[in-house]
Amino acid sequence: MGDVDRIKLQEDLKHRQEYLDRLYTKDRRWYWRGKRVFDIVFSTLALTLLSPVFLGISLFIVISDPHAGPIYKQVRLGRHAKPFIVYKFRTMVANADELLEQLKDQNEMNGPVFKIADDPRIIRGGRFLRRTGLDELPQFVNVLMGNMTVVGPRPPLPQEVAHYSEFDKLRLMVTPGLTCAWQIQPRRNDLSFEEWMDLDISYICDRNFWGDIKIILATVRTMLRRDGR
Repeated sequence: MGDVDRIKLQEDLKHRQEYLDRLYTKDRRWYWRGKRVFDIVFSTLALTLLSPVFLGISLFIVISDPHAGPIYKQVRLGRHAKPFIVYKFRTMVANADELLEQLKDQNEMNGPVFKIADDPRIIRGGRFLRRTGLDELPQFVNVLMGNMTVVGPRPPLPQEVAHYSEFDKLRLMVTPGLTCAWQIQPRRNDLSFEEWMDLDISYICDRNFWGDIKIILATVRTMLRRDGR
């Protein structure tokens, strides 16, 4: 390990301890408990009221691409890097994961995350679902189960976490969320990986009920404006 790498690691560990000191203060306990109650109530209402939307989207996906079901399941890492199954509406062809290897050299995102603007694996109507964030609605089931929360850092893939620095791993200290500070940015895909991590970690340190409500309202506005991926 070179001198530059050693200095960066030392800085990461120093920042990590500072953040942990703020994260585990006693006055946050009521916030954590209240957040879980809010998650249960909010996700239950969402799943009930949006059930016709769920049915409509499912039928649309099956008609658009009948080669697989409407729900896509994927392993993500949650709090303390514990793996769990995340649910999404399928927006890509059935063999999308297999085709990924052929597209890796076209990645437009720095860091371990893969994103390209015109992904050829997306099915008809998939881009609309992704731009509006409707593809994420099944994750209310994850919220109800407790392996996700309404507001929090997005759950990463295992292969992404394998490239995290110690500083980046702060994202794994809390339950991942359905929406987050990064997702409400006007041009979020133009942000660097480091800027994304900074947004998430800043949220973790300063999170509160009012901040969560503002992110939820901003998320709704982003969905209506179709400012997503």
